[in-house]
Amino acid sequence: MSQTPIPALDLHGLTKRFGATTAVDAIDLVVPSGSFYGVVGPNGAGKTTLLSMATGLLRPDAGTAAVHGVDVWSDPIAAKRQIGNLADGVDLFDRLTGEQLITYTGMLFSLDKTTIAERTRDLLQLLDLEGSAGTLVSDYSAGMTKKIALACALIHSPRVVVLDEPFESVDPVSAANIRDILEGFVRSGGTVVVSSHSMDLVQRMCDHVAIVARGRVLVAGTTDEVRGSGTLEDRFLELVGGRRFSEGPEWLRRS
Repeated sequence: MSQTPIPALDLHGLTKRFGATTAVDAIDLVVPSGSFYGVVGPNGAGKTTLLSMATGLLRPDAGTAAVHGVDVWSDPIAAKRQIGNLADGVDLFDRLTGEQLITYTGMLFSLDKTTIAERTRDLLQLLDLEGSAGTLVSDYSAGMTKKIALACALIHSPRVVVLDEPFESVDPVSAANIRDILEGFVRSGGTVVVSSHSMDLVQRMCDHVAIVARGRVLVAGTTDEVRGSGTLEDRFLELVGGRRFSEGPEWLRRS
């Protein structure tokens, strides 16, 4: 009798409050191993808070998070070795050059010097950062900073990659290259969890999706199940609400 595969991420009852505001309200979410999983929701829905708790960056007030069966909070070192994390708004050591930052991250994961050098070279090439390898990260554009942060998330060859708005500020060519990298990673058995505001992007890339609003999961499943007979954007607007069919005030329209 075959055993049920251990999920890549297994979240139960995750809750986080900031004062009187409940940002994440007892969320349960299971991300299958080998999936390309999208998490979508309006601004302030709790997506970033949820992913921060799932990856060990923010301690929950209640609930549990496990990565391939390893509890994130009772065994954080073992759990984080399996996670490549590109978190939104986290500061980098930007007084290092791009090459130095990737190298330093590899050292934090106890990789040997030869492996670090090989992987750093590969990542700089894959992400089109070879010409900026010797430039301080503080002098990078927003898109370049996003790409170097992604390189740091991948250097230790994680089993699960969690990316919060990875395509924000990234040019179309680089975004296409990043998608190719992530899709290859999933085909090889890895798992990607991506938070994005782009419904079209999530619908094209992801085989599973969860729609989050007001700190709760409204629906989750395969992308086809969630979107039904329409588009993912249609389903999102139906569930989340707030759509205003208006041309705006008269003073804003040109006569």
